[in-house]
Amino acid sequence: MVYLLAMGAALANALTSILQRLGVEDAPASHTMRLRLIVHALRSRVWLAGFGLMLLSFVMQATALHLGRLSEVQPILILELLFLVVILGVWFQYSLGWKEWVGATAAALGLAGFLIFADPGRGNGIPTAADWLEVGVACAAAVACATLLALRGPRWWRAACFGFAGAVAFAFAAACTKEVSGFAAHDWTSIFWHWQTYALAGSGALAVFLAQNAYHAGPIAASQSALVLVDPLASILIGIALFDDNLRTNGAWGPLEALSLLVLFGGGLVLSNSPLIAGIRGSESPDADRLRPRFRHRITPAPEPVSGLHSGGA
Repeated sequence: MVYLLAMGAALANALTSILQRLGVEDAPASHTMRLRLIVHALRSRVWLAGFGLMLLSFVMQATALHLGRLSEVQPILILELLFLVVILGVWFQYSLGWKEWVGATAAALGLAGFLIFADPGRGNGIPTAADWLEVGVACAAAVACATLLALRGPRWWRAACFGFAGAVAFAFAAACTKEVSGFAAHDWTSIFWHWQTYALAGSGALAVFLAQNAYHAGPIAASQSALVLVDPLASILIGIALFDDNLRTNGAWGPLEALSLLVLFGGGLVLSNSPLIAGIRGSESPDADRLRPRFRHRITPAPEPVSGLHSGGA
């Protein structure tokens, strides 16, 4: 059930990317990084549908985190890139190159290997205030350092640093989500009396803000690579430090687990650098293509020719 919910969240995220891209791709270029872009998006039914899927994805992720472990749920979300490639190839009929095939295969095999070899187990630890403080300070320091490093340097460096900061913030928000989901399972009104609820709102908003700055700062491949690779790794570390998640590392399991993570991250990196993903996630890519004509072609089939137009009269 945990794996299905996490995969459902990844699929919903992929659909959200496509629908929200459809909703804003016809906005004037002058709307970039302005409030008018949000106003334009809110007037689009397609974008609103994507927003609804984004909320559904959050519910499925929160449920998966409540039932499972941080170290097993967050890596599964990398499948968002795989689902995105499948949707673009099957529904929108884009041609898939070697990057898409190699990246998708490596991501799937790496994830399967990690879940099999690591066999994440639920720990008995209940986070104390001191545990939260240590993890929170460590995450805040990582975000602050990466953000400061992102203020200078070439565009690819700034995009990667902002992406790193956003990924750590997303990982901490996921930890807060796991805790808040436990409160809500007993009494949803009690979530307003716990500081983790407000930490979730704050870290989630900060993560979105940093991610948008990452997309704006430089090449989409740099920002997306950092977001995709750092988020699951940070989540695994937070899960071990905060919730005592158990990973099987004795004997040969440790090296096999590490190899699987390398294959998983390598697949995510290849997919992030795919022209197909770059075209959907970032408008600065020369390979970017407009989805709306393809979308309309799929939902509005061409009319069939009327027979007998050229036949002679009797």
